[in-house]
Amino acid sequence: MRKLTSSDLKNLNLLKHYRIIRKWACKTCNLNDGDLELLIYLDAIDLFTKQDFKNGTYSYSWDNRRWNRLLKEGWIVVWRKRNRTTQKYNIYKVSLKCKQLISRMYRIMLGEEELPLLKNKTKTYSDKVLNHSILYVNKDNKRWL
Repeated sequence: MRKLTSSDLKNLNLLKHYRIIRKWACKTCNLNDGDLELLIYLDAIDLFTKQDFKNGTYSYSWDNRRWNRLLKEGWIVVWRKRNRTTQKYNIYKVSLKCKQLISRMYRIMLGEEELPLLKNKTKTYSDKVLNHSILYVNKDNKRWL
């Protein structure tokens, strides 16, 4: 198997519309940018502890309620519970809905799937601008090879 190079990634144009795709994902899933990027990081390391989560949050804005909110909303689930004798701490993983969102973002970045428009009855100015950007992303036929 050939090693992936930086020019290969550039030719894929993965990051060309990342900002619009991230804004869409945050808006539709009621997440903020830091939450989404942290979930992408946690998905990459697969199984993690609360300490791994804390280490991942150092580069994001401070939010002391983030852990409880992501756990309560079902973005993070317990993979193995502690039992106070042999397992001293819980091990977590991102949930199926998180994995599906991240996979969908990758499919959209690769051009395999179109970015859906926001459907709100009460549209703010930022929603209208985002919808206009989404139309531009969907018309871009250079997203894929």
